[in-house]
Amino acid sequence: MSHASRSALIDCTKGLACAAIIWHHLAFYGPMSDIAHPAAPELIDWLYEYARMAVQIFLVLGGYLAAASMAPQGHGQHSDPWSRIGRRFVRLVVPYAVALVVAIVVSAAVRPWFDHASVSGEPDLWQLVAHALLLQNIVGEESLSAGVWYVSIDFQLFALTALLLAGTRWGGALLRRRFGGDALSRCWPWALSVAQALVVIGVTASLLGFNLDAQWDVWAPYFFGAYGLGMLAYWAAHADKSSTAWSWSLLIVALVVAALALEWRDRIALAGATALALVVAMRSPAFAQAQGWAPLRRLGKISYSVFLVHFSVCLLVNAVESHFWPQSIPAALLGMCTAFVLSIAAGHLLYERVERHVPSWHMALRWQAGLVGTGLIAAFVAGLR
Repeated sequence: MSHASRSALIDCTKGLACAAIIWHHLAFYGPMSDIAHPAAPELIDWLYEYARMAVQIFLVLGGYLAAASMAPQGHGQHSDPWSRIGRRFVRLVVPYAVALVVAIVVSAAVRPWFDHASVSGEPDLWQLVAHALLLQNIVGEESLSAGVWYVSIDFQLFALTALLLAGTRWGGALLRRRFGGDALSRCWPWALSVAQALVVIGVTASLLGFNLDAQWDVWAPYFFGAYGLGMLAYWAAHADKSSTAWSWSLLIVALVVAALALEWRDRIALAGATALALVVAMRSPAFAQAQGWAPLRRLGKISYSVFLVHFSVCLLVNAVESHFWPQSIPAALLGMCTAFVLSIAAGHLLYERVERHVPSWHMALRWQAGLVGTGLIAAFVAGLR
């Protein structure tokens, strides 16, 4: 694994963002948060409204790590994107399928005695297949768990970036074969590589266009602004010259300011601030080499598994707490804290047993089939009640 992907700073940042997402869902879904609200109204309101924007941090970090693995020098390193896209799909969907199996089982277990909007209905075959293929939001199917839309978007962004970078390699190779070895430098004399220029164009199109239209929020272009800012941040952080780093940083500022001038969006402001903070931190040896707080670093390392499984844990704790202590503020507060701790524990288990092992297509297909089968069994059993 590359140094960039295991940077303590990045892991700690992921840990903070992961914690914010868990607490947002605890505040958003209730009913524990509804009962606890009088005890801490400002905090719960803030978690409800703003903690969800931690997703933007994950998007920027995702772009940063994509640039580190696929174009560290600003040029696409791989001419075969399909194998990389396939490996990414497998790595994403194996723990994802396991977590969705857990979500289906938990929902089926609590549905008879916990009447709440956060409990999904019995899934049908098409809904399960759509989830298995990461298409649930695109085809308009109800999500089986909170946050699974992000897995689909992450995969789309990775695939789009891989294809874009590979396309520049294919184009460059074609020019060299047809017109000679220096054809590309004659056609493209600027300091930015073709790949970098296309990323900048993509970020601009996203921030000034796609991201303004909510109808695009199930597709990668809507989120490519934040993701692409992360890529620009990587090239700035690892530029050989300070002047080059400054140029990239000013470009990030210009893109974000233009986007916010067109329409203020808190999430884009946060994405821009995250990208610039990454540049400053990664170019500072004191920050880049700092090890941070070990528990937070560990949470960042397992953050994907925690992100996948935490909703099922929160749903179960909500159901138990509201059944036994439906009006108790202390029980609701304790339940929210318990759900947070148990979410991390469940994510740790999912990471150790599933995510950290290199999966194969055979394993991915097996778990995808298990997801569909579990959902159909749960729906059948529910129909017998």
